[in-house]
This record gives sequence, structure tokens and C-alpha cells, in this order.
Amino acid sequence: MSLARLLSDQQQRLDELVALLSREQTLLTPGDIDGAALANVAEDKQALLTEIERIETLRRSVQKRLGYEDNASGANKAANDAGCQTAWATLLEKSERVARMNELTGQMLSVRMKHNQDMLNYIRQIAEKTLYKPDGRNNAQPGRINASA
Repeated sequence: MSLARLLSDQQQRLDELVALLSREQTLLTPGDIDGAALANVAEDKQALLTEIERIETLRRSVQKRLGYEDNASGANKAANDAGCQTAWATLLEKSERVARMNELTGQMLSVRMKHNQDMLNYIRQIAEKTLYKPDGRNNAQPGRINASA
């Protein structure tokens, strides 16, 4: 497979990943989260990341087989020599965009989890201050005078 084709395939997969990350961010935005839809996006993302890794491994092996170093400098030189410099630069830009979007998604998940934990802590706190005993009677309130005789 040619380097140009591999770079094109990687770009296509990154475009699909951008769409999934955008969908995931949209699902994380409302107050009520659609857990099933979010799980589907996560599953699709994992499959896509596996495919991106497969193509990247193949690209690196082609790069090494052609005698280029297995690093960014070698990749840049291989792309330049193959006339794919624009495709390589585009791939790098898309990769950076995906990384930024993924970081933002992670931050959104962290905020959501912190909010959920805060709500659970608040509910526990309220539950501990219940006015009734397990038998249904109300607790005696300390400091009150019993005026019944």
C-alpha cells in the first residue's frame, strides 16, 4: 500500500473520530445524559482507535522498509520524498485537533463526575439528618421542654 493511500486512510479515520468526539461532547452537555447513546459512542470510538492504530503501525512499517527512521523526522522525510508532504501536514493537524477534542471531552467527563459525586454526598448528608427513626417515630429534639403533665 502506498504512503499516500495510508495517509489518506488515516485522515479519513481521524475525520470519523472528530465526528464521534463531537457527538460525545453533545451527549455530555445536557442535564440528562443518554447513557446508552454515550456507551455506543464509546464503543464506536474504541473500534475506530483500534483501526487508526492498525493503519499507523502499517505506515510505520512501510516507512522503515523504505529505509527511513522510525520517528517524526523519518516520517516527514518519507512524506516529502513521496510527494505527500501536504497529506502528512494535514494528518498532523487533524491529529492535534483530535487530541484537543479528546482532552476537552475528558474535562467534561471529570466535571460531570464531580457534579454527580457532590450530589451523592449531598443526598447522603440529607439522609443522615432524617427526622424519623426506623420505627416511624420522630426523634426527640434536644433542648425542648416537655410541657405535658
